[in-house]
Amino acid sequence: MKNIALLVVGLIVGGLGGWFVASGRTAAPHFDVPFQAVLLDSGQVYFGKITGLGSPFPVLHEVYYIQSTTNPETKQVNNVLIRRGNEWHGPESTVLNARHIIMVEPVGASSKVAQLIADQEKKK
Repeated sequence: MKNIALLVVGLIVGGLGGWFVASGRTAAPHFDVPFQAVLLDSGQVYFGKITGLGSPFPVLHEVYYIQSTTNPETKQVNNVLIRRGNEWHGPESTVLNARHIIMVEPVGASSKVAQLIADQEKKK
């Protein structure tokens, strides 16, 4: 009798778990670091604080991106971290179409990007 009860409970739990996954109701990832790197299918990478991950239109706050310039004489590439918001329209956030997000990764606290963001925050 005890084995049958365990079997029934196992089937119910397994069935509910399968339904939960099949219905697309999985929890959005949680990041333990303040900033995330978001790679879009266009190849553009944005760094910021993402909210609404798992929704059709997540929002990125405190957005940064890398701007590369090449010195025509030396051919040396210079990469600069730029904070969004200084454009003419002064965006405070960026709404992303989730269908174009390839991946989201945490920005490590000791990474070069995290250091550059901290440096820019100090300048404010």
